[in-house]
Amino acid sequence: MDLQMLALDLDFLSVLRNLAQHPLIQKYRNALRALSGTPHDFAEAYGALCAEVYQSGDQGQVLLRSLHCDTNALTDTIDHPSANVILAVSHDVRTLNDLLSVSGSELLDTAKSIFGQALPSISVLPTFASGSALPFTDGDGLRAYYQDKGFGFFADATFYAVDKEKIVPVVHPDPVRLTDLKGYAHQKAQILTNTRAFLAGRAANNILLYGDKGTGKSSTVKAVVNEYAKEGLKIIELSVTQISMFPVICTYAAHSPYKIIVFLDDLTFEREDENFATLKAFIEGGLTGKPDNLILYATSNRRHLIRERFSDREGDDVHRRDTLETVTSLSDRFGLEITFSVPERDEYLMIVDQLAEDCGIEMEAEQLHLLAERFALRRNGRSPRTARQFIQMQLAQEMA
Repeated sequence: MDLQMLALDLDFLSVLRNLAQHPLIQKYRNALRALSGTPHDFAEAYGALCAEVYQSGDQGQVLLRSLHCDTNALTDTIDHPSANVILAVSHDVRTLNDLLSVSGSELLDTAKSIFGQALPSISVLPTFASGSALPFTDGDGLRAYYQDKGFGFFADATFYAVDKEKIVPVVHPDPVRLTDLKGYAHQKAQILTNTRAFLAGRAANNILLYGDKGTGKSSTVKAVVNEYAKEGLKIIELSVTQISMFPVICTYAAHSPYKIIVFLDDLTFEREDENFATLKAFIEGGLTGKPDNLILYATSNRRHLIRERFSDREGDDVHRRDTLETVTSLSDRFGLEITFSVPERDEYLMIVDQLAEDCGIEMEAEQLHLLAERFALRRNGRSPRTARQFIQMQLAQEMA
């Protein structure tokens, strides 16, 4: 392969030109260009390339990840790209695959043939293997990849949060699965049905999960996302104080092929909270216009989401009616409300039994139930969280 011509091909990147700014591509380009310079130029550029490859890992996977997260003329016209765009992408993909096939040894051999004795013995110089090839070879192949895997801002992760007014991937998301959550079969079925409809592009509702603490409301939402992550379901978790980020999220979502859940956990407002009106406007699509690929799931310990005061029920009938309408106005805007109540004794013990079986705890049921009930009395009563904490305690005691 003519490596100096490859450097020129890199300069011709067009549709995939964003990748030209990737550190790995820049280091490759510098090393290839240095073949036309001095031995010192090549040594410096080649050493920097080796360092980048050693740090980033397989070059093919690195570039594939960047392509996956890219937006470009192909993604903008993914349904009907022009022939010129497809042709240009084909050139870019061939160039990238050619680049990935170049190993450190090939670069050194070429440099040795150019610089001769000005370079040390190749055997003592650092080197690296060629990268894995991209899983497509032309523009049609990349288009098919984008149509199957998606692209753009949300391509790199499933769970997102907001940090300093920026949407960022969650580094260590909760891996909880639906099989880890015991009981509440009816509630889970409702959420799954709604989520499947959302993924299929059918009518789906915003959901309010309300009920007692420790009943698994938040875990159920996260488990559902993990269940459908491979189908392109994403989630952005917000706190009440970050509700002002809704317009930004809507803008990102509107340009994304993914289905996105905005998740508000432990949602409760004070009466004068300005975020209350902002959330109402978001649900109604009154801000930047809520895109169809965005839906809201929220959890709360309060049915009406606003802390009620005794004074709310004072005054004449008109005052009381207006006050209560304000209190209920937000929760009424969730199309689906799902209640998570603390389990009765039999359901609590059923959860304990299933968790014990999953964890391999062998104990007579009568003894297990007695200890589980005692544990619940010492804690805050029966709940799935209490059952899990009890099982974790039993495991710790068995290992001691």
